Amino acid sequence: MSLLVSVLEGAPVEARPVEVAERKGLGHPDTVCDALAEEASLALSRWYLERFGFVLHHNVDKVLLRGGASRPAFGGGEMLEPIEIYLAGRATQDYRGVRVPVEELVREACFAWLRVRLHALEPERHVRLHCLVRPGSAALVELFERQRRTGPRLANDTSIGVGHAPLSALERAVLASERALNAAERKAACPELGEDVKVMGVRAGERVDLTVGCAFVDRSVLDVTDYLAKRERAAEIVRSAAGGEAQVEVNAADDPAAGSLYLTVTGTSAEAGDDGQAGRGNRASGLITPGRPMTLESIAGKNPITHVGKLYNVAATRIAAALVSALEPVQEAQVLLVSRIGRPIEEPQLAELALRLADPRALEEVAPRAREIARAELGGIGDLWQELLSRNLAVDGP
Repeated sequence: MSLLVSVLEGAPVEARPVEVAERKGLGHPDTVCDALAEEASLALSRWYLERFGFVLHHNVDKVLLRGGASRPAFGGGEMLEPIEIYLAGRATQDYRGVRVPVEELVREACFAWLRVRLHALEPERHVRLHCLVRPGSAALVELFERQRRTGPRLANDTSIGVGHAPLSALERAVLASERALNAAERKAACPELGEDVKVMGVRAGERVDLTVGCAFVDRSVLDVTDYLAKRERAAEIVRSAAGGEAQVEVNAADDPAAGSLYLTVTGTSAEAGDDGQAGRGNRASGLITPGRPMTLESIAGKNPITHVGKLYNVAATRIAAALVSALEPVQEAQVLLVSRIGRPIEEPQLAELALRLADPRALEEVAPRAREIARAELGGIGDLWQELLSRNLAVDGP
């Protein structure tokens, strides 16, 4: 393994004249696709583990959402056409003569997630799910089985993982804003707030603007006046969560005079033509951050045992956080991991630790400890799957 430690060059993101960060919230169509891909993987992994004692090969990371049609109205409207979700991928469907009920597991897991997470959506009525999962390729299944026989877990792809720490003030504000609007206790107090929330944070100099798109549930809104009052309440929730002096605008495209408001039946724009796709949403950090190194690799739906597209993005984020936490001279860390298919996942072909130091001359002193931290994190990556089975990474983050 080539493990390089370098000085992080360039101005910190918070010192640049412009910074942008975005989060697609719980009910955004892209986030829904990521979340359902991950739920499908979790359901399969848990079933494999319970039935066979280990997780079998699968990757169910391709999800497409086709928006439905609706007629929202104050006090309650109606769905006209269902949301259609197409979930594709590969999974072991038969092992040693035992049939794996892939479609049943996927369907049950996806509907359960939608039922719990989107409070105004009724999956059995509002969603049509198409499970298009097929058996895995013989080569990848054999690679997956080989690691079980030989011991080391072998990467099933040549891929990239990146991570950074700490989050900037803008990134923290964007993340906190969406989570405040979508907290479970918030829905109990404010049922008019749908889960389809998107927060775009822009900092120009010292000015911070948060533009929030938030779907409102029509049956919990009486009229235009009530909508505007509840929209202002949503803005106050964001201001409180974001802290500082952020300028907040909610549903900027509204035109109350023309009767054009962000009103929905189900709390998500997916009900009326806004489509979604897995892999277009938040990265492993929980954010979309164009000023930071990012990879197009999506973590959702990939198996947690050997798919480095998932594991390396989680590990890189954790290594970056550990470097900042453990090493006082390190102000910021960016981590890059590159795998090689068929090699042990603990041994990336390249790992780069880029460190921002108050005094760059301290690199020689810091580097040995930084390498130890990275090796320790990578050494535990083979056991990371056990932790990943406990939560939905697409929603909860690493």
